[in-house]
Amino acid sequence: MTSSKLRRWEAALFLAFGLTLAAGAWACAGESALAEQVLRLHVVANSDTDADQALKLLARDAVLARAAELLDGAGTRQDAEAALAGHLDSLAQAASAALAAEGCGDSVSVSITDEWFPTKAYGAFSLPAGRYRALRVVIGEGAGHNWWCVVFPPLCLGSVTEEGVEAAAEGVLTDGQVALITGQDGGYVLKFRLMEWWGELARSLGVRPG
Repeated sequence: MTSSKLRRWEAALFLAFGLTLAAGAWACAGESALAEQVLRLHVVANSDTDADQALKLLARDAVLARAAELLDGAGTRQDAEAALAGHLDSLAQAASAALAAEGCGDSVSVSITDEWFPTKAYGAFSLPAGRYRALRVVIGEGAGHNWWCVVFPPLCLGSVTEEGVEAAAEGVLTDGQVALITGQDGGYVLKFRLMEWWGELARSLGVRPG
């Protein structure tokens, strides 16, 4: 290959790499904007036994039900976080009561943290990987599998359809964000992969994504 052809190939590769970086940065900006609007829910089971995994779901339901009461009137993620932050003991008690009804005395701790979430699909919608504010519920030893979803807006209450996602997200997420997470805009798989790739790259370089 001649030097001129080699230079053209190098230029093309650099251009492709630059475009990929730009696309990744753009996608990550979209994830960051979305993360600013939602409060995730992360429930960690005591262990991976069938019994503990079933108890995890009971605790989840109890926490979501109590959170729905506390979040009545919340209009932003910040409102939601403030409403829950003052009632973490109440949320833990709701989960503990659900466990106690099944004869389980495991402890329950509830906190609000920053956490990295993987890309997750929930049937009617999906959420990209990224760092989110989260209501974290840990049962007992917290050595079992996780359950991830969203506590605000209330996307994980009951069986959420695509129309239900739009209704629950109204006034919280933009039309574009709803289209992204429900796949209405098409190409969301590629966008999510770009977000995940960019986040992994940024973390490997010691840079906080977004």
